[in-house]
Amino acid sequence: MSSPRLGYPNLGFGVGLRAVHYPYILKHHPDVDWFEIISENYIDSQGRPRYVLDQIAERYPLVMHGVSLSIGSTDPVDFEYLAKLKRLAAEINAVWISDHLCWTGVAGQNAHDLLPIPLNEETLAHVTERIRIVQDVLERPIVLENPSTYVTFAASTISEWEFLTRMAEETDCGLLLDVNNIYVSCYNHDLDPREYLQAVPHDRVVQFHLAGHTNCGTHIIDTHDGHVIDSVWELYREAHQLTGGSSTLLEWDANIPEFPILHAEVLKAQRFMGKAEVATEPADLPDEAPWETSSQAAAVPHPLSFINADVE
Repeated sequence: MSSPRLGYPNLGFGVGLRAVHYPYILKHHPDVDWFEIISENYIDSQGRPRYVLDQIAERYPLVMHGVSLSIGSTDPVDFEYLAKLKRLAAEINAVWISDHLCWTGVAGQNAHDLLPIPLNEETLAHVTERIRIVQDVLERPIVLENPSTYVTFAASTISEWEFLTRMAEETDCGLLLDVNNIYVSCYNHDLDPREYLQAVPHDRVVQFHLAGHTNCGTHIIDTHDGHVIDSVWELYREAHQLTGGSSTLLEWDANIPEFPILHAEVLKAQRFMGKAEVATEPADLPDEAPWETSSQAAAVPHPLSFINADVE
């Protein structure tokens, strides 16, 4: 299936490319549909990471996923960074380029985090203007991901799903729907994840993300450090039905297991596709928080700890 407006293909089931798996991939050439790379780990590298990436690009479709576009920042658009993205995309034949609806720095300083934006008319106008600039430079639509968030701004007047909808419609960009992030954000802000799923523009969803997280009781941290929980799988089932299916990728960035375990985790998505029905009130997704319990409150890794650290 292709996105009706953007023409991007459904690549199937992919995993995030991490340096710890380089030897296994180069030796075994696993039967993986596609890989997603962290753009920043390769745009300035001509060493071993790039050597490995070029070999993988010969065998597999690749998608670029960035963490430094800073589309919500008030800093000027970084045209040097965009030039590097564009060059890398051309060299590895990237199917699309994605990033996050967030800001990552100000006054030329990178916070190395995906920071939330206030959701209101002023921010929407600011973000849509910057998206148009980025797309003109890259000469392709970009794909933006809904981030996990932990605070609500008093200045916010628009729901996240309305913001995403209007942003996509006004700029013709695509959406990377992170199902785990929907779960995390809705838990943290006491929102209904089904309302979120129903409201986003389904024909704009180019890609899904799935990941594990850490439940600290009062809040959830998006840590990408374990298996996808049942409640997130059920949300994925519903998202797949609503959208008709899109490229699906598993992120696992801390406590990374052996490659076959990683691949097996994303292939679980096949169980949640097709005509299987979602219960109106599934037992593992009750109406009121907490939706799950966990004893993983300690030793929470930084959400972006995998950036650069996995480059060999």
